[in-house]
Amino acid sequence: MRKIGIIGGLGPEATIDYYRTIINECRVQTQGDVPEIVLYSLNLKDFPDIDDKDAIVKWLLDGIKAVHHAGADFAIISANTPHIVFDRLKPLSPLPLLSIVEETGKAIKELGALTVGLFGTKVTMSSDFYQRVFDTYSVKIVVPLPEEQDYINHKISSELMFNNIVEETRNGLLKIAERMVHDDGIQALILGCTELPLILTKDYLGIHFLNTTRIHALAAIRYSLTGE
Repeated sequence: MRKIGIIGGLGPEATIDYYRTIINECRVQTQGDVPEIVLYSLNLKDFPDIDDKDAIVKWLLDGIKAVHHAGADFAIISANTPHIVFDRLKPLSPLPLLSIVEETGKAIKELGALTVGLFGTKVTMSSDFYQRVFDTYSVKIVVPLPEEQDYINHKISSELMFNNIVEETRNGLLKIAERMVHDDGIQALILGCTELPLILTKDYLGIHFLNTTRIHALAAIRYSLTGE
């Protein structure tokens, strides 16, 4: 198996979820084997200003170089928001990189949904890096209203980043999703922050809730086993 490099810490609880998912799912697929994993956990407090794309690229690239020197054969960044610079980062990387956005796009294509909602950090919801990829599949992305985006972003940063799971927050997130089903006609919802699957753990409201952590982790297992 190819050795997996994980750029983690963005945040730590999601990184733990990645590790657990990769180990457990690989055991199922291989009847007990697990891949070697090199984890480089970044300090989220050091995340550069979101407008300084050059600094973000350098910061992430330093982590990728670290797992490369440690023997990883390819790498994943275990968070959605840093993928805002993925197109710039990929050609600079000494290792193959698997994009969480591209892998989620493949999952949406298989699902056959044409209008999907997107939850995530305020940066992810207000940027176009998801839509650019989904344009290739003729899929429309709908984001929550501005005040709903503020609510989601606040709950991610103040609760979910610390694995603080509050039932009232789950209900609040589902209320937004329900409105988007009724008003926007979304056929699926992308959990475009790797902390969101910690609280939205299954499908709700008769639509698929796409766990981007699991999608990305399964892609890492696939590449580890097949190189594809």
